[in-house]
Amino acid sequence: MCSLSSGSFLLYAMKMDAPDLDPRIRRTRQLLYGAFRELLAEKNFEEITVQDIAERSTVNRATFYDHFPDKFALLEEMVSDDFQAMLRVRMAGSNGTCPESIKRLIHTVCDFFAELGSHCQEHQRQFAPLSESKIQTLVRNFLLKGLIISAGNSSPEDLALRATVASGAICGAALEWSRTKKPNAEDFAEAVFSLIAFTLKLGSTVEV
Repeated sequence: MCSLSSGSFLLYAMKMDAPDLDPRIRRTRQLLYGAFRELLAEKNFEEITVQDIAERSTVNRATFYDHFPDKFALLEEMVSDDFQAMLRVRMAGSNGTCPESIKRLIHTVCDFFAELGSHCQEHQRQFAPLSESKIQTLVRNFLLKGLIISAGNSSPEDLALRATVASGAICGAALEWSRTKKPNAEDFAEAVFSLIAFTLKLGSTVEV
């Protein structure tokens, strides 16, 4: 049984986000991301090797392995960075404690999946589940922070469960929307929120 207090659980949830990276590490990763994106536009994901990525990025294999154990980890981190960058812009000033914030989050997830799908060639669809799983984890963490702030006396276990269920619903619905883009994203966000509002149990808390 989790024994974290509400305050310590909030600190734990905040630590789930990736820490700021040293500028040199970030530069190297950007080189690897750029090379990987170029290769994905040219060949199947399964055909791309670590050597291909290293050569294209002008980074040696040893340096690649200093950052990532394999190309799957590179893909996961690249998708994570892209989504969090969009989240920072779209959710600036929002912490997930009111309905409007959650609707904006749903809209953001819809747009990200639509963008990801537009860049994902038919032969790259085998890596889609990995990307989707990573986005769901990030959405869960965002929701969990908001729930902790507005939770009252709810237990950590209850908050984690609610965040998990809601993030699964949001990502599953957003993924389906990205294939048809109907109705418009704003109306879709309203509809999805109405379905998960009971799970989140958010009232009319006003963000500051």
